Amino acid sequence: MAHGTHSYLPDPRNENVIIDVNGEHFARPEAKISVFDSGFMLGDGVWEGLRLHAGKLAFLDQHLNRLYRGAKAIAMDIGITKSELTERLYSVLAANEMDGDGVHIRLMVTRGIRSTPYQDPRVVISPATIVIIPEWKEALPETATRLLSLFTVHVRRGYPDVQDPKLNSHSKLNCITACIQATQAGADEALMLDPHGFVATCNSTHFFIVKDGEVWTSSGDYCLDGITRGMVIEIARNAGIPVYERNFSLTDVYGADEAFTTGTFAGLAPVGTVDGRELSTKRGPMVKRLQQLYLERLSHEAAGTTG
Repeated sequence: MAHGTHSYLPDPRNENVIIDVNGEHFARPEAKISVFDSGFMLGDGVWEGLRLHAGKLAFLDQHLNRLYRGAKAIAMDIGITKSELTERLYSVLAANEMDGDGVHIRLMVTRGIRSTPYQDPRVVISPATIVIIPEWKEALPETATRLLSLFTVHVRRGYPDVQDPKLNSHSKLNCITACIQATQAGADEALMLDPHGFVATCNSTHFFIVKDGEVWTSSGDYCLDGITRGMVIEIARNAGIPVYERNFSLTDVYGADEAFTTGTFAGLAPVGTVDGRELSTKRGPMVKRLQQLYLERLSHEAAGTTG
């Protein structure tokens, strides 16, 4: 059975975890939204995934900035300030006695409740719906070392005038379709190309290759503005590692020395095969080094230092 970067250790405490719905706390079985909510009805909203590290939400400013930028881009008023939202985040963590590591949060904001099933935002009759779901959730320990298998799918990352891939929207059907195709091919995750045939991203993570001591990732034109992606680029450059955001093809991938994915949940995860082509048989030295540098950056973030 395939296991992706979001495979996790089950935790019975999540059965009754406390969830924040519009500033009120509910036990998981009682946490509900309306069937007329914009997110349920149309996927109309934006979201963020957050991790708690040493009692602090890692890279929170970057995540909230992306959330509010996305909301502004789709003319959606979140209705509360970043400071107020931060208070809600830490309040629900406190309610669950979550103050260390091993916690993942799904922060979701939708346009609110509609008066009728229709896409026009003018039928919205409530403020935005804000839901915060914290869970005791840790990536499987082997995710850092077990080599992922990827499969290149036919589903492309589209042009920004169709649906801009930079938006972290609730509308993820293209990524879900890509995930299904990869799963049915026996892979862990899907590798997606851009409209020109260059490598763009994976269905739920970002993708990097290593060639001759250089780290390559996509141009970023057809993928989400990933927080972990950006951090890895920054820490690599600070360490003197050449990093390039550029167009590259599957030919470059198949000939790469190493490959890896990045994401908020699992950090950096090594890739072993793409489309059945073997890139490496064990986690490579560049992935090991970048994983260590990323963990150091997380520690500095939690301590409130720049590192």
